[in-house]
Amino acid sequence: MPIDPPHLFPEHFVWGVATSAFQIEGAARADGKGPSIWDRFCEQPGAIADGSSGDVACDHYHRLDEDLDLIAALGVDAYRFSVSWPRVQPEGHGAWNERGLEFYERLVDGLLARGVKPYLTLNHWDLPQALQERGGWASRDTVQRFVDYALGMNARLGDRLAAITTHNEPWVIATLGHEAGNFAPGLKSRATAAQVSHHLLLSHGLAVQALRAEGSRARLGIVLNLAPVHTATDRDADRAHARLEDGRLVRWYMDPLFRGAYPDEVLEFLGADAPRVEPGDLAAIAAPMDFLGINYYSRNVASADGSWRAGRSGLALTDMGWEVYPAGLTELLLRLNRDWRLPPLYVMENGAAFRDELTGGRVHDHQRVAYLAAHIAAVGDAMAQGVPMAGYMVWSLLDNFEWASGYAKRFGLVHVDYATQRRTLKDSALWYRDFLRRQRERQASRARPLEVA
Repeated sequence: MPIDPPHLFPEHFVWGVATSAFQIEGAARADGKGPSIWDRFCEQPGAIADGSSGDVACDHYHRLDEDLDLIAALGVDAYRFSVSWPRVQPEGHGAWNERGLEFYERLVDGLLARGVKPYLTLNHWDLPQALQERGGWASRDTVQRFVDYALGMNARLGDRLAAITTHNEPWVIATLGHEAGNFAPGLKSRATAAQVSHHLLLSHGLAVQALRAEGSRARLGIVLNLAPVHTATDRDADRAHARLEDGRLVRWYMDPLFRGAYPDEVLEFLGADAPRVEPGDLAAIAAPMDFLGINYYSRNVASADGSWRAGRSGLALTDMGWEVYPAGLTELLLRLNRDWRLPPLYVMENGAAFRDELTGGRVHDHQRVAYLAAHIAAVGDAMAQGVPMAGYMVWSLLDNFEWASGYAKRFGLVHVDYATQRRTLKDSALWYRDFLRRQRERQASRARPLEVA
């Protein structure tokens, strides 16, 4: 078992766990919920590796209190969850579904009763299918529908929320969902993906403005999946390719959010596929935020000929085939802090899938413990160098439906037996719980800012 990271984090630093609605809730057609684009995508032959769906997932919808007790037992400060838009507004506009709204009220109230702060995400990829049939995120009308949805959820829950995230990982929605086609809605068009990315950012900015105008008490932000992009070799072609990939992954989102402009080199790369941007759009996208969320799992390595494969470096790989590279998290956070003027940062997702086995009522996931300890240390290293970090959340609370990978990939601190829905705390959950307890004991005895032992 690895030792704790050497850092003493400040008392106000927020520790949490994270999930998303489609991956854990199940109850796909219960209590008036409408279909989402992921419900439809799962019906496409070959779309999901194991042929599964989110119909049942972790049955969290029916096991809410049990799961809230698990969260509380970990001793975390916060729980990041998402609302299923089609559960609360089946058509994506118009009538609200009271039974769906009541579920999230019970969730938020249950967290508060257990001393856990609710961090709500409005869009974690499960767009109502009814909106997709009207053009989805490629349609500018969906931007306004999202703003209306954000205001509706704030009216119902905003007085009890610690934070509202507009979108989770817009790069994934745009690029994997609309260009590569291996995520919902399964489209393959670079021009559509570019327009989708713009509409996601625009809907974020307009929602932030609208929520502020309504006097929202919750802190407002967005969550991006970001990574340092390294070159496979020192060849000029690889360097140029890495620069472009950094532009498409990092600067395409960071620059409009914090500089009010898209990067010129990516616009040039897109050419005729560049998005249509109307007057006032970029100013809206750059609406000030209270925080920026970062999801980090590994670095990216760019090769112009596409020949680089994870594993060549000799680094350990997770079950997703991703390198274990905690130094990349420090590198990323330092770069963000250097290149943009930022609000406080949260690591909103960080974790790893491994081939966990339940043996004798225990899951000895020592690789995950080592992964988490190393990445928490990486956050501490960034803080010690001046990065304004506000919190860290583990992905994920539960093993769950891992999108196109189905149920084969397990990211959870808690093991889920999908046949029985039995939950079992893994060794990583016990380590995280005890690490947080030890942090608080150190804070009580040495009430100082971040130190390195």
